[in-house]
Amino acid sequence: MASIKASAAVSHVGRIRANNQDSGYSGRRLFLVADGMGGHAGGDVASAIVTQRVAEADADYQSAPEAAAALEGALISANRRLAETVAGHSELTGMGTTASAMLLHEDRMVIAHIGDSRIYLLRSGELSQISIDHTFVQRLVDAGRITAEEAMVHPRRSVLMRVLGDVEASPEIDSMVLDTRPGDRWLICSDGLSGVVSFDELQEQLAADAGAKQVADRLVKASLDGGAPDNVTVVIVDIGDPPAPATPPLVVGSAAAPLAFGAPAEPMRARAIRLPAFRPHPVQETHFEPDSEDFFDEILEEDARRRRRRRWVWGFWIFALIAAIVVVVVLGYQWTQTRFYVGESNGRVAIFQGIQQDIGPISMNELYRETAVDVSELRPYDQQRVEKTITAGSLTDATKIVSRLEESLE
Repeated sequence: MASIKASAAVSHVGRIRANNQDSGYSGRRLFLVADGMGGHAGGDVASAIVTQRVAEADADYQSAPEAAAALEGALISANRRLAETVAGHSELTGMGTTASAMLLHEDRMVIAHIGDSRIYLLRSGELSQISIDHTFVQRLVDAGRITAEEAMVHPRRSVLMRVLGDVEASPEIDSMVLDTRPGDRWLICSDGLSGVVSFDELQEQLAADAGAKQVADRLVKASLDGGAPDNVTVVIVDIGDPPAPATPPLVVGSAAAPLAFGAPAEPMRARAIRLPAFRPHPVQETHFEPDSEDFFDEILEEDARRRRRRRWVWGFWIFALIAAIVVVVVLGYQWTQTRFYVGESNGRVAIFQGIQQDIGPISMNELYRETAVDVSELRPYDQQRVEKTITAGSLTDATKIVSRLEESLE
């Protein structure tokens, strides 16, 4: 039977947000991260309510299916509590939260997930993402329209297709039961971590020979070092022997404080004072959109229009650049044709139009006139000058140079 060797939960407001709308829970067998929707009123309230309700499911069960039903039922019940809370507090209308939860039963890990917080498993040094993001960009990735790398910077990356809140009475929750074994390290995190720290760095940090709390702190620091534009919450669970001693459940983030809502919103001026001057990249507010084909098709069409505009703009600037290069080349070539120099052609002194240098395979000069003066008959000094070419400002100057060379033979 698998047991919890160690666990840890850490939450940080980040570098940009004014308040922490994440919540985390590390209990006896149950672990959870909930990320309140920052673009709606009461994201912190939503994540706290869900965390408090789901924590009630931290108990022993007869079987893994029973544990899975209890965990999913707790999330559905939490969703009803959110709707009831909004009914009594209209200022919280539209609040919502993600929820990613795990419950250990013997050697099975029961998982329930909705939204874009993530669950990862590190096994034998290899990291796997267990949960699937319920986001618009994930649907694009699944459809093969964009890559995972493009999804990280997509303008619609903040659009959630499924959440807990007052928007759906019966939200669809992903549930699964997976085997777990000693040596496994599980991670639950909000997108404040996964959206900033790369997959490779997550794997490196999780595979480090360090305790759960130390790794959790390192991951939060990695997000802060990357700018931390959103709240960051990390829950680490290590499976193995010996089991962790019994400790009180740990609650972090907004759920760690008493629920308080209905008070006037914090003045914008006071909020502005709390924002740091350092802002590495713009913060996009997470928001929910209905998981419907109409919305999906609408956004796809919008993306198609954006791509067409982008191609047109790039085409315009590329054309303008090419035109500018052509103009410069033409004007430059015309200028070279106003220049002359004296050199050697077939052993005789000759006048060339253009400049001595060539640009790659393009010749920047041509023979203008070949004289009857043999270079070999010139004085040694004049021979060297002609062989190296003598620059002339104009055809008149070049003609005068040739005349002086002819006079030197008399």
